[in-house]
Amino acid sequence: MRLDVVIPTYNRGWLLPRTLLSLLAADQTDALDVGITVVDNQSTDDTRDVVESFIPTFERRLQYVYEMRPGRSHALNAGIAATHGDVVAMVDDDEEVDRRWLTTIADAFQDASTDFIGGPYLPRWGAERPGWVGSSYRSAIGWSESGALIKQFGEPGFDGMLMGGNAVIRRRVLDRVGPYAVDLGRTPGGRLLACEDDDMFARLLEAGARGFYRPDLIIYHFVFPERLTKRYFRRWCFWRGVSLGVLDRRRPAPVPYLLGVPRYLVGVAFRGAIDNIRLLFTCREPARVFKNELAWWDLAGFIYGKHVSRIKQFVSRYRLRSAAQRAPSKLVT
Repeated sequence: MRLDVVIPTYNRGWLLPRTLLSLLAADQTDALDVGITVVDNQSTDDTRDVVESFIPTFERRLQYVYEMRPGRSHALNAGIAATHGDVVAMVDDDEEVDRRWLTTIADAFQDASTDFIGGPYLPRWGAERPGWVGSSYRSAIGWSESGALIKQFGEPGFDGMLMGGNAVIRRRVLDRVGPYAVDLGRTPGGRLLACEDDDMFARLLEAGARGFYRPDLIIYHFVFPERLTKRYFRRWCFWRGVSLGVLDRRRPAPVPYLLGVPRYLVGVAFRGAIDNIRLLFTCREPARVFKNELAWWDLAGFIYGKHVSRIKQFVSRYRLRSAAQRAPSKLVT
């Protein structure tokens, strides 16, 4: 079986060696022929030199691809298009794979009915973990676990999602569901929309693909010190809400809505506010207080993405049409 590992990257030349070295250190298996593709998404640092310095070490199993269209989705799509393996794995440039990562993939895809797998993200702390970082909103720093048992995605009682930095998908399934949505992903130094993974996961399930959460498919995610701030968490929650609001316009969730917003989002925010009022008169719990605040950033972002951004797009299109109508026409003789 041919496995292609696609690594999108942007200005992480100093961090990328950790990812590549972890793939070299991972336990190998004769069941997999492994190729690595690093997709450089307009980096201005020494990313290309770093990748080319590793090519001899990988014995030509490593290739460099440059993608000039900005955005993680464009980079992933370019990497998928530049490869031909039976199975494609996506890994981010701030991650390291566990030693068992490759053998876990080989074991999982021995079952011909398995279409995709995902696994846990464990943090590699770049600084001391603050006391207000609790068990909620861990996704803001790329920390995700769903227990020690193998579980099927989409099954009742399991709400786990295929996270794009640790996703392994059969190519025939990718061909069926189509590429990553380029209007949802982040762009270098640009928009912070980040629901391309949610969209891909939804399309996989809609297509009837069969996927599993594998607790042994472990990656270690580097947590940048600058992300261990409340400002970063607030910003992340707001833009995640915006992303979900934009996604909801094209694929509404099967839940009750209130003024175009899922009712549970409103309920979580208001219950959190009431809880924080109670905590003013009792022993304050920093992680709990901040979690309740972040629910409001989630809600504000969703409303912006669902309603405000659509109104702004409508106004922008109206102004363009009006300007075109007011422009003097040229008489051709």
